[in-house]
Amino acid sequence: MTAPEGRGIAGRTDTFRILHVSTGNVCRSPITERLTRHALVDRLGDPLSGGLIVESAGTWGHEGAPMEANAEVVLADFGADASGFVGRELLDEHVIRADLVLTATRDHRAQVISMGHSAGLRTFTLKEFTRLVRAIDPATLPDARDEGVVERARALVRAAAALRGWLLAPTAEADEVYDPYGAPITFFRSIGDEINQALDPVVTALTGVRAPH
Repeated sequence: MTAPEGRGIAGRTDTFRILHVSTGNVCRSPITERLTRHALVDRLGDPLSGGLIVESAGTWGHEGAPMEANAEVVLADFGADASGFVGRELLDEHVIRADLVLTATRDHRAQVISMGHSAGLRTFTLKEFTRLVRAIDPATLPDARDEGVVERARALVRAAAALRGWLLAPTAEADEVYDPYGAPITFFRSIGDEINQALDPVVTALTGVRAPH
């Protein structure tokens, strides 16, 4: 059986798609998408030149909706671009094309995996992936300067999947990013900080470049 065109692990080799998933695709996953893009620009200048594409969707996505105003404020705090965002409902095609799916919660992860498409080995909660990435020796990954960011990113996902059964979360809640929908800006900002801290080691591992200081 051949993989669909553009599919993650078994598909095209010139791009690497990261899909962030939450519930409505108006709070957590838009923040995570745009903070990821912002971090990639800091490290690579232009993520597309390295073949990295960052998207998001929601399991109960508000198709066509803008992100929440408080989410935009959080992104502005980090200097990230919130413009042009449009909410999407999670579809099979999004999962099929993704090389790495990072979800806000374990329930979202379970929903993505239940869609099929051999998604289990490339779907993690964001915080789970951060924990696994921290345990991977960067020296065991391809050098992005020699073999490209895409090859390094693919190797990182394989290494994280291999570690998953050995490196469990200290508590069930440790892998959750809670929903700030309807909450005051202070809670949105705490969630933004949480997401940003979880993303930093992930983007460093993906690109092989530390955040500039």
